[in-house]
Amino acid sequence: MFSRQAVLRAARSAAPQRAIQAQARTYAAAASNEKVKAPVTLFGIDGTYATALYTAAVKTSSLEPTAKGVSALGNLIAKDPKLVGILQTPTLSPADKTAIIVELQKAAGVTGETVKNFLAALAENNRLGLLPGVCTKFGELMSAARGEVEMVVTSAQPLDNKTLNRLESAVSKSSYVGEGKKLKVKNQVNPEIIGGLIVEVGERTIDLSVSAKLAKMNKLLTDTL
Repeated sequence: MFSRQAVLRAARSAAPQRAIQAQARTYAAAASNEKVKAPVTLFGIDGTYATALYTAAVKTSSLEPTAKGVSALGNLIAKDPKLVGILQTPTLSPADKTAIIVELQKAAGVTGETVKNFLAALAENNRLGLLPGVCTKFGELMSAARGEVEMVVTSAQPLDNKTLNRLESAVSKSSYVGEGKKLKVKNQVNPEIIGGLIVEVGERTIDLSVSAKLAKMNKLLTDTL
C-alpha cells in the first residue's frame, strides 16, 4: 500500500511543512491547558504520547471519534508491514513526513482534527515510528475508560463465535471480572499449544492447553525416574 516512491510523489502535492507545525502547536496547546486524569497509567514513550492524545481528545470533546480514527490507523498499520518500516525511517525529510501524514489520513479515513494534529505533532518531533505502539496503548486507555476487561483466548485453531460466546458468558459471571466491567474477548491462534485453551483475563491466566498438560506429565516422569 505504501512505498517510498509513492510517498515522495505525494509530497509534491502535500500541504507545506508549516501547516504540520501549526497543527502540532494547536495539539500541544490543547493537551497542556488543564489536567485530565487518564483511566490507567501507561509507561514508555509511546505510552506518554498515547496519554497525551487521550488528554487532548477529552479536552476537545472528541474522544469517541478520536478512538475510531486511532483504531483505523492501527488496523491499517497491522495490514501493511512495509508501512512500519517507512514510519521508522530516520532520514525522512519534512516533505516526506507531510506526505506520509496525508496518505495515512486518506487511507485510514481519518477526518477528526485531534488525530490530524496528533500525527502532525509526531512528525514534528520525529516520532512517527512510535505510531504502532501509540495505537495499541491508546486502545488500552479506551478499554479502561469504557470499563472493559480484555479476555484473550489462545487456541490451536480459530474458535467459532458460539464457543467464544459461551466462554464470555461463563467468565463474565466469575470473580475474574469486576462488578460493572464489560468483557472484551479476543481469540489468538497458536498451533504450538496443540489443543485445549489458554485463557487470560487481566493479569490472571488459566492454562488448559494440551502442551501444558504434556509438560507437567514430562516433569512428573522425569522427577520419578
